[in-house]
Amino acid sequence: MAKEEEKSVSEKSEKVGFHKGSLATLTKEREELLRILQIVEQLMQMHIKELKEMGVDLVAQAKEQAKKLKGKTPIEDVLKN
Repeated sequence: MAKEEEKSVSEKSEKVGFHKGSLATLTKEREELLRILQIVEQLMQMHIKELKEMGVDLVAQAKEQAKKLKGKTPIEDVLKN
């Protein structure tokens, strides 16, 4: 009976270690993803700034695009069917 208890404790310890290791890895992956997103955001802001300096009105273009899409079925509704 003592061997079974040791085996159970050992298995539990292995599972705990596995999950902790997985969380540590995923935390690092999330941090790296956030770093990449920050870089992408900085690059986008640089391009937006340059376009504004060139006289391109992105807000007006976004509103125009929204008008074109108005009345179309939202993606959520398409996916439900």
